[in-house]
Amino acid sequence: MPSTMTKEEILDWIRNVLHEHFKVPSERVIPEAHLYQDLDIDSIDAVDLLIQLKQLTKQPISPEAFKQVRTVGDVVDAVHAHLQNA
Repeated sequence: MPSTMTKEEILDWIRNVLHEHFKVPSERVIPEAHLYQDLDIDSIDAVDLLIQLKQLTKQPISPEAFKQVRTVGDVVDAVHAHLQNA
């Protein structure tokens, strides 16, 4: 995965994953959407999402890096930062 992936590309990828794996309507996956409250993602789903993100980045992602993630935008920012530091 190139470290030049834009935040918009990351958002599109996350939107697709949330739709395909968690049946979240694509139009609800916006940066402001809260994972738990707005998208009904529970803690087990969050672990599954981390596994999917590992496939995107092709490198391990520490669960610690995602402890403060609350919104879709937070996920985008965390993945973008992870790719920049890879």
